[in-house]
Amino acid sequence: MEKGDQSVIEPVRSVVLPNAKIDISGGYRRTMQKLENIFIDKGIALLIIAVLLGRALILSELSPFALPFFAVVYMLKRNKAPIVLFGLLAGSLTLSIGNAVFTFALSILFMISFKVLERVFTNIIKTSPYIVVGIAFVAKCGYVFMENGQTFTRYDAIMAAVEASFSFVLVFIFMQSIPFLSKQKRKRTLKTEEVISLIIMLASVMTGTIGWHIYDLSVEHIFSRYLVILFAFIAGATVGSTVGVVTGLIFSLANVGSLFQISLLAFSGLLGGLLKEGKRAGTAIGLLVATILIGMYGDANTPLMKTVYESCVAIMLLFLTPRGLIERIARFIPGTQEHIQDQQMYARKIRDLTVRRVEEFSSVFQALSNSFSQSEKLSADKDEDKEFDLFLSNVTERTCQACYRKNQCWSTANFDRTYELMKNVKNEMDQNTGMIPHSLNRNLRKHCNKDKQVRDAIHQELNVLQMNQQLKVQVQESRKLVAEQLLGVSEVMGDFAREIQREQENHYRQEEMMLDALQDFGVEIEQVEIFSIEPGNVDIDITLPSHSMAGESEKIIAPIISDILNETIIVQSEEAGDFDTGYKYATLRSAKTYVVETGIAHAAKDGGFLSGDSYSTMDLGPGKFAIAISDGMGNGERAHHESSETLKLLQKILKSGIEEKVAIKSVNSVLSLRSTDEIFSTLDLAMIDLQDATTKFLKIGSTPSFIKRGNKIIEIESSNLPMGILQDFDVDVVSEQLRAGDLLIMMSDGIFEGPKNVENYELWMKRKLREIETNVPQEIADLIMEEVIRTRSGHIVDDMTIAVVKVKHNTPKWSPIPIKSKSMKIS
Repeated sequence: MEKGDQSVIEPVRSVVLPNAKIDISGGYRRTMQKLENIFIDKGIALLIIAVLLGRALILSELSPFALPFFAVVYMLKRNKAPIVLFGLLAGSLTLSIGNAVFTFALSILFMISFKVLERVFTNIIKTSPYIVVGIAFVAKCGYVFMENGQTFTRYDAIMAAVEASFSFVLVFIFMQSIPFLSKQKRKRTLKTEEVISLIIMLASVMTGTIGWHIYDLSVEHIFSRYLVILFAFIAGATVGSTVGVVTGLIFSLANVGSLFQISLLAFSGLLGGLLKEGKRAGTAIGLLVATILIGMYGDANTPLMKTVYESCVAIMLLFLTPRGLIERIARFIPGTQEHIQDQQMYARKIRDLTVRRVEEFSSVFQALSNSFSQSEKLSADKDEDKEFDLFLSNVTERTCQACYRKNQCWSTANFDRTYELMKNVKNEMDQNTGMIPHSLNRNLRKHCNKDKQVRDAIHQELNVLQMNQQLKVQVQESRKLVAEQLLGVSEVMGDFAREIQREQENHYRQEEMMLDALQDFGVEIEQVEIFSIEPGNVDIDITLPSHSMAGESEKIIAPIISDILNETIIVQSEEAGDFDTGYKYATLRSAKTYVVETGIAHAAKDGGFLSGDSYSTMDLGPGKFAIAISDGMGNGERAHHESSETLKLLQKILKSGIEEKVAIKSVNSVLSLRSTDEIFSTLDLAMIDLQDATTKFLKIGSTPSFIKRGNKIIEIESSNLPMGILQDFDVDVVSEQLRAGDLLIMMSDGIFEGPKNVENYELWMKRKLREIETNVPQEIADLIMEEVIRTRSGHIVDDMTIAVVKVKHNTPKWSPIPIKSKSMKIS
């Protein structure tokens, strides 16, 4: 088969393929693209508009559209100016030859004036309306003067001023409208004034069809009604009625006999927009109802059936309008569903871009963490052999190089023996702190005549080797700590990215149910906005009038919503709105299962003002509460600075979301690296989950803590060194399940080791805690401190801090208010 025959058969084969699908949407887009190229790029749309505007009249004698339209096109799209001028001349020629000559003269005058004034004014576009009004007034006066046989009346001057005024306004309208008759490089939302300007331009264009009839049906009536119901169907009653009023007003200016069209078009836009939920049929019914009602009481000279037929043709045009074109127009108009979807899509795009960037940063930190935590590739034996060879070369350089028996000891016959002997001496001196056994010393003396120098050299090199190994361990520990910190940052950023990606759920039904329940109860509510109704994490915003009674949110609204959600809801915050708005706002959140009550007693050594102990209570976000005590080394200002800085740094790291172990190691790293002095501090940290009362204890060089549960005393202790001494250490986490009524007692060493003449501090503290009858945290803290000071005869021999935390069930102030209808309950 020849190549030419194959090219003929190949398309046929592609047609008969099974399960082939035709991309209708793609074909529609390509068709619209071709039409857009023809009408927009080639200037056909501007030509058609120019023809209609060239023959459009106002008050049957004024033609203010030609000059402003040509002027704006000349300034904004100069390459399309010849086509527009041709269209304006063709349109004005349908009226009279005089109108065509007048339009041509106006255009030439504007181009000459524009070229001259362009050299004078820096921003000629802002000056163009004044150029247009001047040319329009002078040219109209001259034209009327010559047409009336060199006579000019006051009426002629007034009409010339009116036409010039219309031209002045139309320049601004066309400036807003003409840019949308070209390809948009980017899609943007139309402003309100731009929508009105576009409607005025379309209505002005349609005035050029006045006098046209098809089978005795008025073309301008058909297209005006089509324009109204099209915008009513796209944007609703507000925009539809606005288009009707504007279009009817323009037609009434062009033809006084069309004055009743204002009411017909406005009413059609209103009804069509109200019935737009019924799709195109609903909008069509709105136009027919308005046509019949206004037609029955409207213009007596116009038959009702003729008006109905004109509306039917407009309805037919609406049904023939492509869906894609309607959606495309709707995307530019604020308030439409398509515009909202575009905005949401843009917001999702920005959100996804942000998430990707955060995830990229997270992956970078994770990669850095992996690079710091990679283990050595070589085995330990190879490292040890390589290290010993380097060690031995340093020893022999100082001893064997100047020895006359060098060649004999390190000859091929004696190499292994000498090497093994050196290795044994090095190992024995390393294990026995510089000493070697007598037998090994005797062998060394027999083999080497410089045995003392060899031992001294090995001892010195061992000291250097140990220091190097210590530095190597410190570097590895630092790399491990950096890797853990980078991994913690990566996890925090990953969680942040997932939090961004979570979209707010729609809770329209639940919002309506809550609003109905509150209003049925007699509470005046403006708006209910639900962000989350997840059990234990409810987040609701309420908008209510500012004149509502004080405490209404706490006493009525929150109890009602608690009953609806079957969960205790409290008012987290209440904010008064602006005086002008007349509203205030309340934020409702889930109540925590447990709450804590704290009591703290604090005293400095010898009654001073600065204590080496510091304490802090921290709210770490949703349902997390932490209390910490830090004891700096020594007393006074420096110890106070160290302990307070430790807690401040810890609080900031914990609030960022980093795990508590990594946070404590980070603080320890800062303390151990920021100063060469021996500076350290202890840390006693307890983190309580207020949803289930589980508690994590992290103790770094601190004294034991105690849990008092009735008469039972539970001791919590750990054996970690204080922070700042070692760069790397393991943080032991002790977990304990607390119960409602439990008392947690934490203290510094000034309290724990403060009692005088006491051998067992644990037993003494447990006995004192059992003897205390009160359950008030502050009273317990004061009593313990007072007891310790009393054993010292009133002297405060060390900084003292004691913190007592009581765990309680969260009992809200107000019980839920049962609503009448159980169907309103949200499960």
